[in-house]
Amino acid sequence: MNRCKKFLSLAVLAGTASIAISCGAARPSKYYALTPPPGSTVSYPQDGAAVSLLLGPMMTSHLYREDRIVYSSEHEQMGTYETERWAEPPIEMMQSVLLRKLRSSGHYRNVNTLRSGAHGEYMLRGRLYDFKEVTGKTFVGRLSFDLELHDTKTNETVWTFTYNYDEPVTEKNIGSVVAALDRNVQRAAGEVAGALDQYFSSHPPAKSND
Repeated sequence: MNRCKKFLSLAVLAGTASIAISCGAARPSKYYALTPPPGSTVSYPQDGAAVSLLLGPMMTSHLYREDRIVYSSEHEQMGTYETERWAEPPIEMMQSVLLRKLRSSGHYRNVNTLRSGAHGEYMLRGRLYDFKEVTGKTFVGRLSFDLELHDTKTNETVWTFTYNYDEPVTEKNIGSVVAALDRNVQRAAGEVAGALDQYFSSHPPAKSND
């Protein structure tokens, strides 16, 4: 009988300890988002040069299709934070920022995503390689991707763009990492918009007869 009582007491204590450890280990998740560019306040130019643009899919690793913030060393050993997360997967946030940036330029008849079902004369698609914190000799928010512009009428790739930049992180905390990646994305969106402007300036599309 004493042995039974002793066993039951230990079992209860073990269960209580297990619950305490479980409750103590639970930490609330924190979510972060990128800053969206301002909305468009201008209409597209009425000179016949504006085109309809579609944002197609961006290929990427499964890591950037999830909401966890990715970190790595200079030796490419990668991991993810458990409770520090993005409000949306990076691949989706990237497309949202780029979509709004191109719309706000006022240089296109319209800009839509491929999944919206809209039609366009050109489609922008690409691949995201890096969207992460990198620690080592330097502490940076790394963003790298490739884009290509596809003529939907001729099925040809008419323009390509490569972006690879390390934005310095000012302090060693997750808030500073997020801020660095945000600055990097805004910088990238501006460069993409500018490069596309240059392309269409030197390769103006033919005026539509519609």
